[in-house]
Amino acid sequence: MTELAAVLGTGQTHHVTKRADVSMAGMCREAIDRALADAELTMADIDAVVVGKAPDLFEGSMMPELFLADALGATGKPMLRVHTAGSVGGSTGVVAANLIQGGVHGRVLAVAWEKQSESNAMWALSNPVPFTKPVGAGAGGYFAPHVRAYIRRANAPLHIGAMVAVKDRRNGAKNPLAHLQQADITMESVLASQMLWDPIRFDETCPSSDGACALVLGNETAAAAAAANGRTVAWVHGTAMRTEPLAYAGRDQVNPQAGRNAAAALWKQAGITNPLEDIDAAEIYVPFSWFEPMWLENLGFMPEGEGWKLTDARETEIGGKLPVNPSGGVLSSNPIGASGMIRFAEAAKQVMRRAGDYQVEDARKALGHAYGGGSQYFSMWVVGSEKP
Repeated sequence: MTELAAVLGTGQTHHVTKRADVSMAGMCREAIDRALADAELTMADIDAVVVGKAPDLFEGSMMPELFLADALGATGKPMLRVHTAGSVGGSTGVVAANLIQGGVHGRVLAVAWEKQSESNAMWALSNPVPFTKPVGAGAGGYFAPHVRAYIRRANAPLHIGAMVAVKDRRNGAKNPLAHLQQADITMESVLASQMLWDPIRFDETCPSSDGACALVLGNETAAAAAAANGRTVAWVHGTAMRTEPLAYAGRDQVNPQAGRNAAAALWKQAGITNPLEDIDAAEIYVPFSWFEPMWLENLGFMPEGEGWKLTDARETEIGGKLPVNPSGGVLSSNPIGASGMIRFAEAAKQVMRRAGDYQVEDARKALGHAYGGGSQYFSMWVVGSEKP
């Protein structure tokens, strides 16, 4: 019989441009200690550690989890590394949940991080790859043509990207851990910002952040112990991961098949037939603002070509039909390796009623979502305040 899994605690660092005050080890330990404190546990209670890390080239350190094992709390414990490009934070949460659900471990610590200041993701993403046309403009240069294709296919008005940027940054200003604090951002200021990769402007682009995130997950026994101490947990109702190749004939990079398949599997596992009605908050991986309407369609919240209509109607704001990225999202904080786990953690915080000033009222079920690579790696989960 499959065990039930629940999030017992979450922890994050304060995401900033450069954490010169701590080493990579110290930064990770900050998030871990906060997650353990949130779960009211110690490292002695943890059975195994699952580590998530984006490409090693992002920090110029090969397999950093090996020299970080002690700081990660993995000394004398099983440690597993996950790597699925930018979706890795989410995948790490899925793997940790699966270890619980499979009855392998009772309590698992998951941790993911990025210290971009010690290298340069733009440089790391701009290397020419054998047999592949080199992209000399980082992720933004790669994704801009997909955004243009979406605008053309959906006949979307050009202000939608700015709307998302304003919403997410204002949400981020309510989150004390968010990197960018721009409470005064406006549509006018976004549209006046520099065009980086047409149609993506500077203020529609994620920052480059140093930061870490950790989750403590447990089985039903661990969750019952937390409840006995008056603690809420976030029950895992469903998880999904799917991958597709970077390039194949007829590949749809605007609405990738792997994302559609992952979402369909997730909704089925979580017993959800109408995502727009059943999900109360969604933490969706939106590194460039136009990806909100694109992923609303890919995830099945809206029909193809109509994702932008939900955004335009302000239904993705806190208080709307589907609050998207109440924490500020990737547009407000982007420690790449951790960004997916932050989405998962923030979804859990919503149903645990621990989201503070950006808490969505009566949030019972929430989505955490991540994607990576050339829109080819997808990981996602649904968490809820009640047992599945």
